[in-house]
Amino acid sequence: MYNFYNPNPRGVKSAGDCVIRALTIAVGKSWEEVYLELSMLGFRLGDMMSANHVWDEYLRGYGFKRHMLPDTCPVCYTVSDFCNDHGLGLYVLATGSHVVTVVDGDYFDAWDSGGEIPLYYYC
Repeated sequence: MYNFYNPNPRGVKSAGDCVIRALTIAVGKSWEEVYLELSMLGFRLGDMMSANHVWDEYLRGYGFKRHMLPDTCPVCYTVSDFCNDHGLGLYVLATGSHVVTVVDGDYFDAWDSGGEIPLYYYC
């Protein structure tokens, strides 16, 4: 299920660019293209490119729709659980502090985020 994916042109894993990494897969563009487009949108909206409402608007511009996940803790639903339940399709998952893309039941990230708890997703 986990696939290493880091399109950051410098190969940095801890750059705080998870939104950009995830969206490169979702919209099929390079890291640089997504970075610039999100930067311009953030500028237009008066906020940082990684702000939830900025990348939310970005994804909605590509036709994505947001869906909430049920709050099932203490037996929390993880990224890995989501992948097991969603074997087909393209999804962008948001946790409280991370964003990861799922394609056909596999998640792509610079580190194994399978234990993270998604709050909502886009498809």
